[in-house]
Amino acid sequence: MAAQLNLSGPPDSGLSSLTDQSMSSRTSNRSLRVAEKERRKNEAEDPSVLALQYFYNVEAGTPVNGNDEVERNLVLVEQVAYRNGLSPEAISIMLEFAMSLRMGHSLCPRVLKCLIPVTVVPQEAVVRGVSWLGVGKIPVSTQVLFIKWVLTVFDMIDAKDQLRAIYGFIFSFVSEENLCPFICHLLYLLTSKQIVRVFRVRKLLELQSKLGRQPFLLNLLSLYKVFCPELVTLSIPSRSKSVFKNHNMPWKSALFAVQKRNGSQVASSISLASALKDGTNRRKRKHHHLEIPVLSAVVNKQPQTETSRRLVPLVQIQSVAELLENMDHIELPAQMGSLLGSSLALQYLDCVQDESALLRLNFWLGYALHEELLFCGDGASQNSEESLQFLNKLLSTQHFLQEGFSSSDAFLYKFLNVWDGSLLRPQILGLLSNIPVIPSSQIGRLLFEPLMQLFFTSSVFFKCGLIECLSNMLLKWLIWHSVYALEDDLDISLNSHTSINMTLSGFKDSVMGLVDFVGRLASIGLQLEGCHSLLLSFILDFYTMVCDTFLKYGLPLVVMPPPGVFYPALFATDPVSVDRLAFIMYRYKVNLTSAKSQEKLTEQAFHISRQTFREFNNYTVYMVNCLWNSKMFQPGMGVQLREELLLKSNVPQYWTSFDLVHHPAFMSYAIDFHQKCWPGKKDIDLDSIKHSKPWSWYLEYLFSQGYDGLALFVQSNIRAGQGDSLST
Repeated sequence: MAAQLNLSGPPDSGLSSLTDQSMSSRTSNRSLRVAEKERRKNEAEDPSVLALQYFYNVEAGTPVNGNDEVERNLVLVEQVAYRNGLSPEAISIMLEFAMSLRMGHSLCPRVLKCLIPVTVVPQEAVVRGVSWLGVGKIPVSTQVLFIKWVLTVFDMIDAKDQLRAIYGFIFSFVSEENLCPFICHLLYLLTSKQIVRVFRVRKLLELQSKLGRQPFLLNLLSLYKVFCPELVTLSIPSRSKSVFKNHNMPWKSALFAVQKRNGSQVASSISLASALKDGTNRRKRKHHHLEIPVLSAVVNKQPQTETSRRLVPLVQIQSVAELLENMDHIELPAQMGSLLGSSLALQYLDCVQDESALLRLNFWLGYALHEELLFCGDGASQNSEESLQFLNKLLSTQHFLQEGFSSSDAFLYKFLNVWDGSLLRPQILGLLSNIPVIPSSQIGRLLFEPLMQLFFTSSVFFKCGLIECLSNMLLKWLIWHSVYALEDDLDISLNSHTSINMTLSGFKDSVMGLVDFVGRLASIGLQLEGCHSLLLSFILDFYTMVCDTFLKYGLPLVVMPPPGVFYPALFATDPVSVDRLAFIMYRYKVNLTSAKSQEKLTEQAFHISRQTFREFNNYTVYMVNCLWNSKMFQPGMGVQLREELLLKSNVPQYWTSFDLVHHPAFMSYAIDFHQKCWPGKKDIDLDSIKHSKPWSWYLEYLFSQGYDGLALFVQSNIRAGQGDSLST
């Protein structure tokens, strides 16, 4: 009996447990049924749901005039759309109702304008909407409005594979003159390399011959040329203006209000910075295109192809190792402007060989710069903190990539003509220094003319900033040449993202033009500013680089500074300027000597003109005579004055006024040395320093003060008290 009770215990316990589970399951199912029933009841009572059901079930041919029911339901849908946005299902229902013309075409524009998505737009709905364009019953104005809506919500469409599948059908509408600009824009967004075909290129060229060189056709052709340059033989200007306009005006304010109210992070072609202005700012033209979007992936509801299944959104990449591992499977973000805010995205942009990403980024960047800084006439946007932050971010991006963007270069060429020299000066000069090499035939018109006007009408501080900017520009040109020049020195590519080539002689002409231009600015600037020491310092920085173009940067070119720079530096009252000039002349001699020796050894070495040697020798002899030989103002010197004028000055021994003892820059050192050498003398006789033994001590003392440039110049050019000239 005991055994029997023990065995029967567990079955009774298991039966009780199963009974409890069954009762709990029935209770849970009953709760779910009640909740579902309550939800359906609420939906049935929700007027907006009833309104959507009405448009879903309405029969074709239902009259509009005098139909209070359709008006009431449409108002309900509009209220929901403008307040909270429409769900994907609602977008599908209302778009199908509008494009199918069930109640005629009078309600279509009104319905399209209220299609404000709350999250995403179903791709299937857009594809069905596009298919209705082929029916031929929709008015042209409504077709245009529909394409504008697609362009506005393009980045909110949950997938793009089906749209690309009907690329040919969409392309067929380019023949429609009214639709062509908008269709080209849509095709631009959908184009991939596999889609570019010869017949499509021919069709666009045929339209161009009929309509002229329209910007929307050129932009689409330029993208085709990036993917398949062998198919597009048309010469497209490298600085052609990107003029795909924003077509979001009917939906901009509503989209912003809905996204702000719902806190939506869905990427959109409408920048979240497009806030409605208050009453005081409504007249100002400010579009807020300068806010850099957040890096986000294109919203995909269901990947439907093997290719899309292998794509990795760039926003999911967290390290350089992941970037390198997925380099061939990167999905670009919805908004290319967001690349500027991510270092990993910039690394991808720097490494990728497909130039479509750079083309898209240039299009976005050029539009933002032109709209906010060039075409904004009232200056409201130009002085804003937003503009400052945007340009700083653009500068950091260019420094990271070590090259500029063609769209920012095109913007600068236009902006310089209207710039006052003070607005956002550090940022504009920073962008200007990143401009790539410009052909000598265009550099005067694009850069020199506007910069010369600004230079001569601005303060000394702007002059210093501009000289520094042009120094950085030349430095980048020279570094670029030393890195990218081919071994045969015949043909060099402008940069890594362009197919334009420049011959070595053309590059030399551009560099020489820039150096000559800075020389003219420096000469006149020093006269205008009274040989300002700060301006002279920036000018000597420039020529410290110019004197080493041959040995340091491998460019077969030697350009001497103009007299308007050499003599103010030699007669400067601060010793640092004289020391730097001495170092520059020393490096000129080293470069010229090396070039001369190579010219004798090889026939391919470049030829140095006699004029260059003559200028160098004249400068060197003059410096030696002034600083060392005490032969100032002698016949045949570079600077000459009549004897009667020198006598009228009442300066004793005027020919010694600029030697190393009496030079205004070094006189304080000479007096200090005299006091240390002859501490008991009350009268100071500086000529006593020129005696043999004190002279060598004085030179050692002077060079020990850190004037290495002066020491190198003296050591390389003084032979028994004479200048050592180079032969031609």
